[in-house]
Amino acid sequence: MTLPVVNPRTGAADYSIEPLDGMAIASLAARLRSGQRQWAALTPEARGYALRALAEAMGRHRAALIAALTADTGRAAISVIEADSMVRTLIRWADSAPAIIAGAEMTGRQTGIPTITTSTRLIPYPLVGVISPWNFPLTLALIDAIPALAAGCAVVVKPSEITPRFIRPLMAAIAEVPAIAAVLALIEGDGATGAALVEHVDYVAFTGSVATGRKVGEAAARAFIPASLELGGKDPMIILASADPEQAAETALRASVVNTGQACQSIERVYVARAIADRFLAALVARAKAVRLNHPDVNRGDIGPFIFARQAAIVQAQIDDAVAKGAKLLAGGQVETLGGGRYLRPTVIVDVTPDMAIMTEETFGPVIPVTLFDSIDEAVRHANSGIFGLSAAVLAGSIEEAEAVAVRLDAGAVSINDGSLTAMVWEAEKSSFGQSGLGPSRMGDSGVLRFFRRQAIIRQSGSALPLAAYAEKDIFNG
Repeated sequence: MTLPVVNPRTGAADYSIEPLDGMAIASLAARLRSGQRQWAALTPEARGYALRALAEAMGRHRAALIAALTADTGRAAISVIEADSMVRTLIRWADSAPAIIAGAEMTGRQTGIPTITTSTRLIPYPLVGVISPWNFPLTLALIDAIPALAAGCAVVVKPSEITPRFIRPLMAAIAEVPAIAAVLALIEGDGATGAALVEHVDYVAFTGSVATGRKVGEAAARAFIPASLELGGKDPMIILASADPEQAAETALRASVVNTGQACQSIERVYVARAIADRFLAALVARAKAVRLNHPDVNRGDIGPFIFARQAAIVQAQIDDAVAKGAKLLAGGQVETLGGGRYLRPTVIVDVTPDMAIMTEETFGPVIPVTLFDSIDEAVRHANSGIFGLSAAVLAGSIEEAEAVAVRLDAGAVSINDGSLTAMVWEAEKSSFGQSGLGPSRMGDSGVLRFFRRQAIIRQSGSALPLAAYAEKDIFNG
């Protein structure tokens, strides 16, 4: 079966993929498992050397990767950032993983029993399956795969069928590093392919929607394997009265509309103190109206088309629902079809209420609903409403004032005097609150350590207890 792939700028199906069937996935899994035994036997430093070799190979295929990502997503600048940042990510894990692993493998730890000590061995899961989405195709295909490789796992990645063009140039780079080619593969396919993949792996890492993540989690539970689920968000930004309204507008705009808002860490709700609301909104609207679409030239402009046309319809439906219920548009608001692609100019919307879909459901588009608040308690209550808890942001006149509010938010990461910093910072571990995810963090040391099982070695240097130690006796009369 051949699946057509639509170009987001033209609306034309100008590419196709060949999904693997269950037998092909089983055969690939067996090959990767075979290669993993030798890969896991290497030292972390030796695996790091191979990861560096892959970084060099991706550098040689950089132009082809960028071209494929640009065709996949309809954007150019972020495609360059993706290709270059994944090279840096390979080098980062090659450098950092050995020390992280060494620090977690403890030897000779004393227990509460003087004659007994323990050690911890880290044993990698043999085969990790990664199922990644369409909004950052290369980044989210590799963000879990690279640390899993550093841990000594083999990995098979099933990227989204919406943005699969980068798979072939990436596999060409992988083929140039035999040690990596033996333990890493990317496969073409759709949801059925991803479902079949779960049956053949020992650990699954998924990034995507709550609805699909729930299905993946249920399938992992049936297979009795662990899962890391990085799901949706409805990230709030709270802007206190002490914040500079002009700077706050600039930050809110960037954090909301970069990549056309197609990012789980995008700001999707803004709560601003009434005292600065007029100045903030005036600055935000002016900036929103100045944003340029990258049409007709992909190399000019600020934001691109919707990668997935169906997402444009979802966003438009949310906007229409809000307006029908009394919300007011101050900028944008209407999806445009240009050259076959779907575009939406940054949309600022006020007079929103909690019953609107645009305030409760993930939008995944360049839409900024703004709500005014009179007290910090009110702002915190609004920000903590809903089912999500991925990340958030607080802007204030000082870091201390912002942080006092940040610690009250139910979110896995909170950006202080900035927005969406989780896209830039990998060192800090974070949990996903609510329905924004499940499982260990992909950030910080956990990013690599989650791919290990722990084996305890417990040593008795004295005499083992005899059965007589457990003999029945009268505890009251000795």
